[in-house]
Amino acid sequence: MTYWNQHGMSGWDWFAMSIGSVLLWAVLLTFAVLLIRNLTHTSRRPDTLAAPSPEQVLADRFARGEIDEEDYRNRLAVLRTDGSRLTEH
Repeated sequence: MTYWNQHGMSGWDWFAMSIGSVLLWAVLLTFAVLLIRNLTHTSRRPDTLAAPSPEQVLADRFARGEIDEEDYRNRLAVLRTDGSRLTEH
């Protein structure tokens, strides 16, 4: 066989072409897999951190000693009611 350069392909030409073809397919398959994974998978970590609940904030303040037990229990009772105690005044 003759090609555009008027010479037959040597062993090194076949080797280089074979390696080039394998690398091309590897790059294309890797790109396709990454694209499909990116489009179909949702993020595993949340975009925003969930805010702590009011009860958790209150418990944290009690644990740090910012409020005493009586104040903690009173505030916790208010948080757990339906809010009717707040509007009766």
